[in-house]
Amino acid sequence: MRVSVEEVEVGSFLVDLTNSRLVRDGVETGLRPQACRVLRTLIQNRGQYVDYEHMIADAWNGTIVSRHTVDVTVGEVKKTLQEFGSWITHRPKLGYRLEAPRSEDLIRKGWHFINQRTREGFENAVTVFQQASLQDGSDFRAYEGLAVAHLTLATYGMRAPRDLQPLFFNAFQRAAALTGMTPELRLARAHGLHMIEWKFAEAEAELLQVREEKPSLSRIYCFLAMLYVCQKRFDKAFQSLRQGYKTDALNPLLPAVEVSVHFLARDFEAAAACGRKSIELHPYVHLGRSFYAQALEYSGRLYEALHEYQTAYIMSQGLVWLRALEGACLVKLGKEEEAHRILRSLEALRTSDYVDAYYLAVLYERLGQREKAFAELERAKEEKSVALCLIDVDPKMDAFRDHARFEKLRRAVWPFDLPHAVH
Repeated sequence: MRVSVEEVEVGSFLVDLTNSRLVRDGVETGLRPQACRVLRTLIQNRGQYVDYEHMIADAWNGTIVSRHTVDVTVGEVKKTLQEFGSWITHRPKLGYRLEAPRSEDLIRKGWHFINQRTREGFENAVTVFQQASLQDGSDFRAYEGLAVAHLTLATYGMRAPRDLQPLFFNAFQRAAALTGMTPELRLARAHGLHMIEWKFAEAEAELLQVREEKPSLSRIYCFLAMLYVCQKRFDKAFQSLRQGYKTDALNPLLPAVEVSVHFLARDFEAAAACGRKSIELHPYVHLGRSFYAQALEYSGRLYEALHEYQTAYIMSQGLVWLRALEGACLVKLGKEEEAHRILRSLEALRTSDYVDAYYLAVLYERLGQREKAFAELERAKEEKSVALCLIDVDPKMDAFRDHARFEKLRRAVWPFDLPHAVH
């Protein structure tokens, strides 16, 4: 718990001690003022048991109420705190106590590393969350953090999704077993169903349920837009983004996803314009900058695109697939020797590290090595590259579409016909 003069964090909740308000994700919970005063008393005595007499004297200002009233009010607080309600414990002769788990500092450290948005940060987060799970195996947040770190490493193309899928699922299951299926856990599960397992209908059902349960969670609208665009449901994708902006206009992922939707809808000029605004607001969000670079490339602004590819890689060196896109852009500029140098470096790197084969396929194809390009696409399928979700809409795949081998490959992602799919 972080304490300031007037506000206190309890898990993901913010308690305004002055105005008796409890807020989560910027939304007030509606907890009654009396219940907020009970929570305030527990916070001010955190780590210590508060007996009935002390509770009544402090939270009710000495007004005589029954022990049953105290119990009911504390129960209301615990219910409102949801998965963090277990932090309030009771002993019959001692009273109630609010205490954060022993792993609290490690949990905060793990999320600090995740928020760095780098490969090193995510891998450090895995280490820290593992330490937290060993320190307190009952703290679901350790496993939730592990699940998010593994999933993000996979969906960012930093490590092979095939290898991370079981690690993510195991951490997700352990978190859900401890706290139940929270909207945040359901959101992570839905994103994994979409990006790694390619179960689009199941992913959509989960995301819509999260939207019903917790519409204030702005990432829902980003993930829905990403899912809809894979199915060429562009109107739905833009609708989801509009809902997201109404929920949290400053969510850095929203403009980045918007760039990708314009690009994949093949409105390259709109994608470039949107991309420029995206990086002005959020220059370190790699998704926005990478799709901005692609929009510039497909708009014919090749030198600008090359600059953005190179900048994106400098900012996010864990995203080695950006080098493949840089190489493909160099081919268009007639700089094949430089593109070959990048290809050789990626082939050497692959002997010891993960390189997303989907993007290598694009580079091989640009260099006229069609057989190797198809071999890379097959490898991408085996490694469950998250980029394959875009196989029906990605302009980078156009060079492959007239080959029977490509149709067989896309069937691995789309095993049945959908009205939204591009054929």
